[in-house]
Amino acid sequence: MAFKPNRKFLQRYNQAFRENPLAANLLLLLAELADEYGRVETDPEELSRLMAARFEDPEARQI
Repeated sequence: MAFKPNRKFLQRYNQAFRENPLAANLLLLLAELADEYGRVETDPEELSRLMAARFEDPEARQI
């Protein structure tokens, strides 16, 4: 099932994006990777590879 952001998530993403675009896009990536209980099992190296693969420009707005 694909991640479909709701209004609350969009508000949090926009707030995070204003403060730190890279962190906001990491939040988006984690939300996309999470299972139905909101859990993600990964390590920092895998996250950096996934960020590079998912985002052409990690500092740009992705939603």
